[in-house]
Amino acid sequence: MSTSLVDIRIRQREYLLAISRALTAELDLSDVLRIILQASVDFIAGRAGLVVLADPIEKKFRVAAALGIPSETFRRFPVLLQGVPYEEGAEQDALPQIDQRIHKLAEAVQIDLDLAQAILLPMQSGDALIGMIYVFQAESYVFSRDAPQLLQSFADQAAIAVRNARLYEQVIAEKQRLDAILEQSADGVMILDPQLNIKVFNQALSHMTGWPAQGAIGLSHNEVVRWLSLRTETDVVQAVQEGWPLPGSPPLYVEGEIRKCNGEKVSLGVTYAPVLNGRGRITDIIANVRDLTRYREEQELQKTFISVVSHELKTPVSIIKGYAGTMRRKDVTWPREVMDEYLGVIEEEADQLTDLIDNLLEASRLQAGTFKLDLSDEVCLYSLATNTAKKFMLQTPQHQFELDFPEMYPEIVADERRLNQVLNNLVSNAIKYTPDGGTIRLTGSFTPEYVTLSVKDEGIGIPTHERHRIFQKFSRLDNALSRKTEGTGLGLFLSKAIVEAHNGRIWFANNSETNENEPGTTFTFSIPRAAQ
Repeated sequence: MSTSLVDIRIRQREYLLAISRALTAELDLSDVLRIILQASVDFIAGRAGLVVLADPIEKKFRVAAALGIPSETFRRFPVLLQGVPYEEGAEQDALPQIDQRIHKLAEAVQIDLDLAQAILLPMQSGDALIGMIYVFQAESYVFSRDAPQLLQSFADQAAIAVRNARLYEQVIAEKQRLDAILEQSADGVMILDPQLNIKVFNQALSHMTGWPAQGAIGLSHNEVVRWLSLRTETDVVQAVQEGWPLPGSPPLYVEGEIRKCNGEKVSLGVTYAPVLNGRGRITDIIANVRDLTRYREEQELQKTFISVVSHELKTPVSIIKGYAGTMRRKDVTWPREVMDEYLGVIEEEADQLTDLIDNLLEASRLQAGTFKLDLSDEVCLYSLATNTAKKFMLQTPQHQFELDFPEMYPEIVADERRLNQVLNNLVSNAIKYTPDGGTIRLTGSFTPEYVTLSVKDEGIGIPTHERHRIFQKFSRLDNALSRKTEGTGLGLFLSKAIVEAHNGRIWFANNSETNENEPGTTFTFSIPRAAQ
C-alpha cells in the first residue's frame, strides 16, 4: 500500500472522527441530519445524499433530508421507498436497489441527475433500524474498497445521534406540555429550590400576587410571599429551619394574608410538597397556591348575615310584643283611634317579618335549585313602577319620584310577583342610600327584543372596590351609612336571580361615569319581550 493511500485513509478516518464528535454534541434533529448528509457526501466526493427515517408509529419510512437533489425532484422521492421493508435489523441486501429507481425517476421527470451509483447505509441502534443513508455518485466514479465499511461505522454513530436527537425532542415536547399545564392552571404554582429561591412562577400566581413571573423568578420566597398574618402555626421558612420534611411527613399547609404589589390584601392557602432525591434530600419544593379571599369574604358575610338577621328579626318582634302588651293592659281603656294606630304598627312590623322570611326562603330555594317562575301573566312594568312609586311616596316624604316611560310601552310574559319584588328592592335601596332626600327616577325603554327599566338615585354611589360583590348574597356596602340602615344583604342577590331566571340581565353604573359631577347610581334590568 503506497504512502499517499495510507495518508488519504488516515485523513478519512480523522474526518469521520471529527464528524462523529460533532454529532455527539448536537441534539437538534434537523442539524444532526444536515451533518450526516454533508459528511457522507463529502467523504466520497459524492453528488447527492438522502436520509430516510423509520416512523415507528406508522410503520414505514419517510424522506427526512436531502442534499444535491433539485426541489422539483425531491417531492417525488417518497415513491422510491415503496417496497422498502420496515423491519428491525433488516440487512442491506434485503433493501431494493434505490439507484436504479432514481435513474428511472430522473428519466420520468426528464432531468439529468447523473446519479448512477449509490451506497446504502442502514442506521441501526442495537436491533432497531433507525433509518438509512443513501450517498449517490456519478457512473464514472470508483468507490474505494473500504469506503462502505468506513461509512457504515459512521452510520452507526449517526444512528445513535438521530436516536439521541429524537429523545431530546420528546423531552422538550414533554417539558413544553408540562409548562403549558403549569401556565394554564387555575391554581397558582411556584417551584422553589432547596434554598427557597423561586424557580417557576405561573400566570395564575402572578394574578394573585401582582408579581410578574420574570420579576419573581430568582427572588427568595419571603420577598414575594410577604405574610401579613398567618392562620397556621408556621410558614415554610420556619418549617425548613426546623427540619421539615421528616421521613413520611405530609405536605406542609400554610394559610394567611399577604400584601400584593399594589398594596391590596389577599388571603392565600399554600400547600408545599417536597421533591426528594434518592438520599432523601430536597431537590425542589412545589407550592400549590389558592386564593381564599372570596371564601373568607363569604365567611365574613355569613357572620354579618347572622348578626343582621338576628337584629332584623328581633326589632319587629320587640315592637310587636311591646304594642301588643300595651294594648292588653287592664288598667287602661284605649280609644278606638289609638287601637287602630297600634294595630297598624303591629301589621306593618308583621309585614316586614313576612318579607324577611320570604327573602330567606327564596335564597334557600336558589341554593337548593328549586327556584321557579310563574309565567302565566301579561305584565306591564309601567304599572308596576307606578304602584311602587305610590307606595314609597307615603313612606318617605323627603324623596321625590319621577317616572319616564314611552307611550305604547309593551307588556311582557313574566312572573308579576317576582318582578314587583325586584322593583321594590331597587327603589328601597335607592331610598336607603339617599338619606338626605332627592329625586328617584324610574325610566322605561324598549327595543324589538327587550323591555328595559332603570332606577336612578342621587345617593352615595358605589366605591370601585365594592363593585365586584354588589350582587353577592349577604353583601352590603361597608360604610357608616349602610351600618345605620336596615337590610339583610339579600335584595340585590335575589333581584339578579329573578331577572336572570327571565333570561334577562341586570347591571349598574355610578352616574358620574356619564356625568362627572352627578352623584348617585343607576340600576338597570332588561327582560326579553317574547316568553322564553
